Amino acid sequence: MSGSDALGTYRAMRDFTRTPEPSGAPPATDGAVERRFVVQRHRARRLHYDVRLELDGVLLSWAVPKGPTLDPGVRRMAVHVEDHPLEYAGFEGVIPRGEYGGGDVIVWDRGTWVPYKSDDPAAELRDGQLHAELHGERLRGKFLLVRSDRRGRDGGDGKEQWLLIHKHDEHAVDGWDAEDHPTSVVSGRTNDEVAADPDRLWRSGVPAAEAEVDLRDASPPPPAPLPADDDALAALDDLGASGTWEVHGRRLRVTNLDKELFGGRDGEPPVTKRDLLRYAARVGPVVLPYLAGRALNMHRFPQGAGTAGFWHKQLPDHAPDWVPRWDRPDVDPGDTTTYLVVDEPAALVWAANFGALEWHAWTSRTDAPDLPTYALVDLDPGTSTTWDDLVLLARLHRDAFEHLGVRAYPKLTGKRGIQIWVPVAPGPSFDDTRAWVERLSRTVGQVVPDLVSWRWEVRERGGHARLDYTQNAVNKTLVAPYSPRAAPGAPVSAPITWDELDADWLRPDAFTVRTVLDRLADVGDPFRGVLDAHQVLPPLR
Repeated sequence: MSGSDALGTYRAMRDFTRTPEPSGAPPATDGAVERRFVVQRHRARRLHYDVRLELDGVLLSWAVPKGPTLDPGVRRMAVHVEDHPLEYAGFEGVIPRGEYGGGDVIVWDRGTWVPYKSDDPAAELRDGQLHAELHGERLRGKFLLVRSDRRGRDGGDGKEQWLLIHKHDEHAVDGWDAEDHPTSVVSGRTNDEVAADPDRLWRSGVPAAEAEVDLRDASPPPPAPLPADDDALAALDDLGASGTWEVHGRRLRVTNLDKELFGGRDGEPPVTKRDLLRYAARVGPVVLPYLAGRALNMHRFPQGAGTAGFWHKQLPDHAPDWVPRWDRPDVDPGDTTTYLVVDEPAALVWAANFGALEWHAWTSRTDAPDLPTYALVDLDPGTSTTWDDLVLLARLHRDAFEHLGVRAYPKLTGKRGIQIWVPVAPGPSFDDTRAWVERLSRTVGQVVPDLVSWRWEVRERGGHARLDYTQNAVNKTLVAPYSPRAAPGAPVSAPITWDELDADWLRPDAFTVRTVLDRLADVGDPFRGVLDAHQVLPPLR
């Protein structure tokens, strides 16, 4: 059977619009033969080890519940499963729950193999045995695979049963147990560690060479908070109360630079407009990927954070011609016609100078305004919700996402709450993402019903938190990463890691415009993964 035909069963059992597993590409036809083997430790419904041997353009595959062993006195049951594509030999990551084989996978061993008894291993296989000498990092020596039950291949209701046996040779080790070696030979990580933070995903429907997505390198690293613009920052310091400032290649008329926009906090002086513009200029290159190509709703406080602010969506007529913008099509009478789009860092500085203390970008792009790029979870505390309560709700969501094999990224709001952004591949509507988040959050809410209310009106919630799924709607926004908030000290909405939910220093306004740049310089941007929009949300049952 050809490699392409042999993968028919494998493909039929999977939905490649949802699983990150490779769909399989035709084998090379250059005549080169290099037989590889791989063993993957796979936690699906039950833990097992997948032993895979390359032959005739596919990976012959057996599921070994207790794992292979070097002990020649032990026979391991091995269930013959469908052949897998060659690309699967390097797969280490997470298969979504609900999919066939859903769970986490590590590359437990790998190497090469040769048949040691016959020059025709395919004929051996048909006859119900395979003699394979393995040269791996953990498995070495001569193994025998022998069929013990043909029910699966003869139309019975079970899969074909084999036995995996290590021969008596110089590599045999009495009492050797695979579970004494629970790490990946590729990354050195355990299944738990890979499940909590998968490095890679596979995309289907593309050539195998392009299928692997490295989540840690999917987006370029954030620039240093000071993007080689020291002269511009020095020029800002030298200006009086007003003047013309050249920054990021644009000339801006800036005013009221010494006005106090945010009150002081923790004994620090107030934050002035000059301070805000400096911050916007420095953080602009970091925050730009989250704002570019999106309409921006500006929360303006021209008289400072201690006064009543207001939403400003319409780009004013006096905005400079170079400021990027989006003319929204099919606008109803009285609605906003033209939005600011921060497609360059200088546009963010312009918005800050215009009194926009908070930056709220759309969760869809201007080229597809009805299609969300994120699914959003907004943990909105009530009047009686403690910070510990809110962190507990965030941890429960973390566990739910881990169980589903879904990548999600938490962010402090800068005020009282926590938000979670889930990147999604183009396709679902806002109705789809809203329904998905509602179902997820209602499941989480059932765990701690005394902490959660689903009432819309704040006064009807009894002081309880709301898991707000309604933010998943066109023109609904959540505060952008690294945006300041209108509160004393100029706190910012700072992304965090899931592990930092357990940190002693954690609070929703932990970082300010004066401290978050140092954090970026020290640890980088933990939110970058939301920019990798290849994730398909699994169905929730």
